[in-house]
This record gives sequence, structure tokens and C-alpha cells, in this order.
Amino acid sequence: MKRAFLFSGQGAQYVGMGQELYEQEPIVRATFEEASHALGYDVAELCFTENERLNQTEYTQPAILTVSIAFWRLLQEKGYQADVVAGLSLGEYSALVASGALDFKTAVTLVAKRGAFMATAAPQGTGKMVAVMNTPIEVIEEACQKASAIGIVSPANYNTPQQIVIGGEVAAVEQAMAYLTEAGAKRMIPLNVSGPFHTALLKPAAEKLKRELDTVSFQPMTIPVISNTTAQVMQEDQVKELLEKQVMSPVRFYESIATLKDLGVEQVVEIGPGKVLSGFMKKIDKTMTVTRLEDSQTLADTLKVLA
Repeated sequence: MKRAFLFSGQGAQYVGMGQELYEQEPIVRATFEEASHALGYDVAELCFTENERLNQTEYTQPAILTVSIAFWRLLQEKGYQADVVAGLSLGEYSALVASGALDFKTAVTLVAKRGAFMATAAPQGTGKMVAVMNTPIEVIEEACQKASAIGIVSPANYNTPQQIVIGGEVAAVEQAMAYLTEAGAKRMIPLNVSGPFHTALLKPAAEKLKRELDTVSFQPMTIPVISNTTAQVMQEDQVKELLEKQVMSPVRFYESIATLKDLGVEQVVEIGPGKVLSGFMKKIDKTMTVTRLEDSQTLADTLKVLA
């Protein structure tokens, strides 16, 4: 049976993420220590104590990456591998580490910079993101296209066929919402995010990230990685270009799951804090076996399924 590991994205963070397994598993502690050494601050303290930094993008991203890789290493230590990997936005970097393309120390310093670039790309209050529920994709895309006459607005996350996130400049997003209401959309949920990620407003972040990526050496992948941007297997010569584009391009999550299915994947493990991706999976494809790993209980449940 083919197995995929899916890695959490930004927004899944919470105080205490990773703490239980940190206290129980040496490999998890060692991963946190490696991250702290690379970043110059205590990642365990960041993740386990009440603080304002955990929700600031430049800290959130390395924190989630650290938790995800710690859990992935734990599964590896217990003898479990994936046939293919993917992640949601930030989670793509965890997937690249799991594929052997990127070492953890490089990845954690890179995503700290990526987070800082993303946090400053669009000034606070200039952008907005809204989840549009149970509305046909073509209706959403058309509303964004019409509203683009007054500013930047576009689909940012194709999470599930029933949940598409749009983002961009405040006035343009609100205009798109008005068009969507006219078209019959009943439920739209403004998201509490620090920027209009995966839209053209993030172009300055993509440009800065490109300069960083030019200094990074990627190794050959040992297992395939599905790109958020294309929803296809990443080619080795495309990795840097796709990571640069990914910041300002829509995340094609449910299409990525269709690609996993085409590759013969029947079993999926969500690795990292929260259960966002497991929730999406239930909406996308009920035929796949889905488990997750974020604490001792979900570890035990997952090991039982994988055995």
C-alpha cells in the first residue's frame, strides 16, 4: 500500500505544540535543539509558553517546521517511510526535508527568512483573506476577475472543492465578496491572517526569497514531492523557481491530493500540529485512510494503522 506524508502549514500553530513528545522522545528534543542552535533562540520556549511571537509569521514558520520534522524523524526512527510527500504552503519545506532535497538546518533558517519577507511584503491592514464556502469554483474565479478592476484579488488556496480562500487588497476582496453574494454565495469567513499570502501582493517577498534560494544547495530527492503551485511532482530543476512562485501563487491542495491518488496512494499521515489537513482530506477523498501525528495518542493510533 502506497503511503504519503502531508505536512502542516501556517495557521496550525498553538501553544504547547510538540511538548508531550518533546518530553518523551529524545529525537524530538534533539530536533528542537538543532533548530534553536540554527536560529539563535529557544524554539521549545517559543512553542511551549504563552508568548506573542508564536503567531508572528517569522517565528510561526520555523516553529511549525521544527515540530513537523521532529515528528517525521520519530516516525522514521520507528521504521516508517513515505512513498511520496506534500505539504500545505510552509509544509512544502517540511516535505522537501523529508525527501532529502534540503537539510533541516538550512530549511529552518530559510523559512525564518521566508516568514520575515512575507510578514513585511504587504503593510498591515492593506490585505484581506476570506474563505468562500460551498460555491462553484468558476463563480469564485469570475467574481475575483471582475473585482480585479479595482485592485488585486484572486483565489489563494484551493483547499477543498467546498472551501476556496480568496485574498488581495481590502477593497478588491470586498468587491469580490459583493459579487459573490449577488451570485448566491451564502457563507464567507474572513480569516485572521497577517497578510494576503499566495497573491500578487506577495511579489516583494517572492523577489527577496529568490535571492535567498540562489544561495541554497538542493540535493536530489529520494522520494517525489508534490508542488503546491502545479499540483504535480516537482522536477529537480524546478524546485527553486517553484518555491519562489509559491509565495505569490495559489495553493492547489485538493488537486495535489488527486495527484497522490493517481500515483496510487491509499494511506495518508498528516504530520505536524493540528488537524487541518485531515479535515480537508475528509472533504476531498473519503477512500483514503487518514491518520495524523501530533502527540502520544495520535502517534499510537497512527502506528496501529501503519503496522
